Amino acid sequence: MRFDLTGADDRELPLILGLMPVLAKHATNPDTFEDTTFEPIVGSGPYVVGPVDAGRSITLKRDPNYWGRHLAINRGFWNFDEVRFEFYRDANSYFEAFTKGLYDLRIETDPGRWETAYNVPAVRDGRIVKEAFPYGLPKIFSGLVFNTRRPIFADIRVREAIGLLFDFEWLNHNFFYDRYKRSASYFEGSELSARGKPADARERQLLAPYPGAVRADFMDGTWEPPVTDGSGRDRETLKHALALLKSAGYELDGTVLRSRATKMPFTFEILVTTRDNERLGLAFARDLKRAGIVVRVRVVDAVQYDRRRITYDFDMIENRWDESLSPGNEQAFYWGSAAADAEGTRNYMGVKSPAIDAMIAAMLAARERGEFVSTVRALDRLLMSGFYVVPLYHLSEQWVARWNRVSHPAETSLFGYLPETWWHDPGKNP
Repeated sequence: MRFDLTGADDRELPLILGLMPVLAKHATNPDTFEDTTFEPIVGSGPYVVGPVDAGRSITLKRDPNYWGRHLAINRGFWNFDEVRFEFYRDANSYFEAFTKGLYDLRIETDPGRWETAYNVPAVRDGRIVKEAFPYGLPKIFSGLVFNTRRPIFADIRVREAIGLLFDFEWLNHNFFYDRYKRSASYFEGSELSARGKPADARERQLLAPYPGAVRADFMDGTWEPPVTDGSGRDRETLKHALALLKSAGYELDGTVLRSRATKMPFTFEILVTTRDNERLGLAFARDLKRAGIVVRVRVVDAVQYDRRRITYDFDMIENRWDESLSPGNEQAFYWGSAAADAEGTRNYMGVKSPAIDAMIAAMLAARERGEFVSTVRALDRLLMSGFYVVPLYHLSEQWVARWNRVSHPAETSLFGYLPETWWHDPGKNP
């Protein structure tokens, strides 16, 4: 198959096309392509579909005739003759199955479980190994998103004040065993992040046509999220937040924050669909109550949540953005002005910024890595300086538990752990 890109001005397009699978015409029926079927698809990878137990497991078997088996790029990959994925409905059953040896590898994301639940004989005697893998990709950025389409969140001072009231230290200690790190960049933990770095000459040149778009402390790299005393009642952050709210036209009336102009109370809704989101929302509502802000945490089913999210029918939601080391066209889908008015994009906050649009365009036009890094950092400064979200937290490493019958290379890749490079160790437990 040949792609003709004559006249295309999108330098990322060849990479995007390279990610798209080319399907065999004789084995593909467009009319039934989306239908559920147990007939294996025709592919060209190292494995073929083996036995399928509907709703319980699927097995992949290594293809002995795999065309790329001897290519240098595949050296050390695809070492298992058989890979079986098993499905569990219940999180506790899923975990217990691992401790009983019913599957070999478990990715852990729950700090509470990582700290307390692995105190089992197989861990104590070394048959199960707990490991933390560093990785070089931007850490997952999650935040409580302000829908700036709502008048209540249109003022940047209001958004900054609400962010000040988020008590990360209390939450991290009481809910997460102090395992999380606070996020302060959309490209956290990578060279693309502007956190802690003063803007270079190229960044300043890119941002010069937009004076005031980035606050001074974001330009010089000194801004950090507030650090509380962890008591859940930090007075300094509360005082700072109330000062910002006062400058934006709100004042405490007893225990209720009201608009000076309309006398209406300051209240909004956090839309959630999972128990973890609900717990976070309730904790944040407690923080905001100290400033007289009344927050309703609304729990809805997944279908209703998705419908309201894609139509921007919410005040605040939690969302995450997974970034790579080569961000591209998707950034316009995340933060571009055109995306703010189109349903179904990921511009949930409703950002409309000529400066952000310009940085995305400059990023897509960059031809050298240094230029590219500068444009992404400038974009990062604009996003953080706009206080479009309350930044949450991230894990700085990947947690994996494995039975010692499987082993992995001594060196960890830039992407972290890669099970496709692991192998069965016949000298260990069967």
